[in-house]
Amino acid sequence: SFSGMNKQHDLITPAQRGELPRPTPAQAAWQDLELGAFYHFDLPIVGTVIPNAGPDDYPETFDADQWMEAAKAMGAKYAIFTSKHGSGLLQWQSDAYPFSLKQSKWRGGKGDAVREFAEACRRAGILPGIYHHVSWTPQFEVAGTGKVNWGKGGDPEKQKRYAEVCGKLLTELWSNYGMWAECWFDSGVLPVAEGGPDVLPLATRLQPQAMSFQGPASTIRWIGNEDGVAGYPCWATVPGREVELQDGRDQHGKALLHGDPAGRLWLPGECDAPLPGHWWDWNPTQPDIEPLPKLMDIYLRSVGRNANLLLNVTPNAKGLVPEKNIRYYSDFGREIRRRFGAPFAETSGEGETVVLDLPRPARIGSVIIMEDIACGERVREYVVEGLVGADRWQKLCDGTSIGHKRIQEFPPVEVGAVRFRAVRNAALPRVRRLAAFGS
Repeated sequence: SFSGMNKQHDLITPAQRGELPRPTPAQAAWQDLELGAFYHFDLPIVGTVIPNAGPDDYPETFDADQWMEAAKAMGAKYAIFTSKHGSGLLQWQSDAYPFSLKQSKWRGGKGDAVREFAEACRRAGILPGIYHHVSWTPQFEVAGTGKVNWGKGGDPEKQKRYAEVCGKLLTELWSNYGMWAECWFDSGVLPVAEGGPDVLPLATRLQPQAMSFQGPASTIRWIGNEDGVAGYPCWATVPGREVELQDGRDQHGKALLHGDPAGRLWLPGECDAPLPGHWWDWNPTQPDIEPLPKLMDIYLRSVGRNANLLLNVTPNAKGLVPEKNIRYYSDFGREIRRRFGAPFAETSGEGETVVLDLPRPARIGSVIIMEDIACGERVREYVVEGLVGADRWQKLCDGTSIGHKRIQEFPPVEVGAVRFRAVRNAALPRVRRLAAFGS
C-alpha cells in the first residue's frame, strides 16, 4: 500500500528532488551481483614453498575450475583474478616485457592463467573480472605512486616507456579474453599529466561495459578499508571523483566510507577483505580459524549497507584452494541462504508508507529493504514497524540510507504485518523489496 507525497519535501531542495543522480544500467546490474570472489595468486605464494620461485615454478596443479568451487559455495556472482601483482609476473602469454608465462615451461610454454581463469568462470556461470597493478612493477623500478625510480620519478623518458608498456599490457588483457565484468586498479592509475598510461581511451574502446574500480573513469569506489565493511549511512553518491584520492584510513576518507546524499556522482562502494584471520596471499603459517561469525558480520556491514562485498579466496602454492577453506566459504553461503533465502513474505510499493501483510503472525528478527535505485536514492530517513496484536505498531528498526539493499536485524518479535515509513525523502519513495525473515 502507499500514501501521498512526503510532507517534509521542503527539507530537500528542488534540484535534489528533480535531478537525483541515478546509476547507469551497468552500475545497477553490478550492484545486483552483491557478492564477489577475489583470487590473489602470484609467485610469492609459490615462494613460500620454493624459495626464489620463478616463472618455471608455476604449479602444474594450478586448477581454476577448482577455484570456482569456493565462489559457487559462497554464492558469488562475479570473480576477479590478479593478472599482475607485486612480483611483476604477467600471468598470461604477453609480449609486453619478458617476465611472463610466455617465458615459463608451464603448460609446455603455452600456459595462460588469465585465460584458464576466465574460461573457468564462464563454465561456472560466474562473471569474470581482472585485477591489474599498474602502480607497482619492479622490472621497471615502479613503486607505490606508479612513478619510476621506485616512486620518485624524475626521468621523463623512462616514465614514458613505462606508460607505453602499460598500454600494451592493458590492450592484451582487454582484447584477448572477452568481456570483463570489472577491471580492478589497485592504488589507482597515475594521471597522464604526471606520466601515467592513457587508460581511458583503451577502456572506452575495448571494455566499455566493465565496471572500473579506481582508475581515471571509476564507476565504483573503494570503501576506504580492507576490513570488508562500509560505514553507515552508506550512500551510492559522492561529490566527485576527487574522493578516490583520499585515504579511507584517515579522517579525510569519510566520503569513501559513507558517500554523500548530496553528491552528484553515482559511485557505489565495493568492500574488499581477506578471509578473517588470513592474509591476502596464502601463507602456510596463517592461523586456522572458524570465520563464520565474522564473515556474517562483514556481510551485514557490506551487502547489508548498500555496498558489494569482494571476499578474498587464496589459492595455495599448488594453485588450489585448500579444501578446509572451501568449507568456510560453503558455511558462509549456507548461512546467508538460511537467514535471508526464504522470507515469511515480501512486497514492493511506491509512496512514503509500504505495508507488508504476513500470511499469519510470525516471529521475525530481520528485514531487507531495497529501493528501486534506477530512480535514485530517494529515502533519507525511515522507520520499520511491526503490527503487534490487533492494532499496535511497534518500532523494529530505523535508519537513513537504503539504496540497493539494507539488511537490519533486531530482537525477534511476533507480528502480523510489517510497515515501512519514510520519515524524510528526496522524492516519492519507490521500494523495490520489503521482506521479513525469522531470527
